[in-house]
Amino acid sequence: MNPSEWFSEISNELWPGQCFSVKVKQVLHEERSKYQDIKIIQSESHGVVLILDGIIQCTERDEFAYQEMISFLPLCCHPNPQRVLIVGGGDGGVAREVVKHPSVLEVHQVEIDERVVELSKQYLPFMACGFESPKLRLTIGDGFEYMKQHEGAFDVIITDSSDPIGPAESLFRESYFELVKRALKPNGIICSQGGSFWLDAGHVRETLDYCRKHFPRVTYGLAAVPSYPTGQIGFFIASLNPETDFREPSRKFADTEIDQMGMRYYTTDVHRAAFTLPRFAAKALNP
Repeated sequence: MNPSEWFSEISNELWPGQCFSVKVKQVLHEERSKYQDIKIIQSESHGVVLILDGIIQCTERDEFAYQEMISFLPLCCHPNPQRVLIVGGGDGGVAREVVKHPSVLEVHQVEIDERVVELSKQYLPFMACGFESPKLRLTIGDGFEYMKQHEGAFDVIITDSSDPIGPAESLFRESYFELVKRALKPNGIICSQGGSFWLDAGHVRETLDYCRKHFPRVTYGLAAVPSYPTGQIGFFIASLNPETDFREPSRKFADTEIDQMGMRYYTTDVHRAAFTLPRFAAKALNP
């Protein structure tokens, strides 16, 4: 990669015919780990950018929108989320947000690629600071095996995965939702990265249907993240409690509390709005 060039996120499988590009100021690091290609660049417009297998995972400019929403949407739908599991999230961003919630006592995280964790600590300290919390217990290993060994253990499980190709493809299958369900406590809640209905509403609907086979309450929420394809990202959210009302959070934070926690995107009003979909999307995704 020539530092004077642009990095273009090209994927004919995930978003054919389009891509997001950032101008590269400096290539900070490149390597092949046991699991994936890892690139970290300093961009002209979006700060530090983490790229795995050619796909942007986060940028310094807008990562907070994704991290806050994938964390606080499920946490605030649960009346008392004391014990939380994060699957993936090796950059530390989700952990940084989850530990902020006052009800959370323990955060267990399992990440398969230790190099992502190590490099994030070096190049993305604004995200990897999440690993410093005394609430956090980090395990380097396979999330599937970890959950098999921890049945009925967690109030909330958050899956911070890459897109549904390569190593993360299995996280979008029915077998994954069956496994996650078994790792939850009664009335537990899950939240997973859910792609974009602008790119492939059929795949989003298929994954929601897999989830509906195992959870009585399932929905899809939205966040605006400019550096992700289409500028939006969705979340699959499901609850074992059939009375869960995703639109009305169980825990509401005042603006002063939001500011004290250092959050810049999530609010109670944003929470409610996240579940209001455009008409075409609602028709495509709902049974």
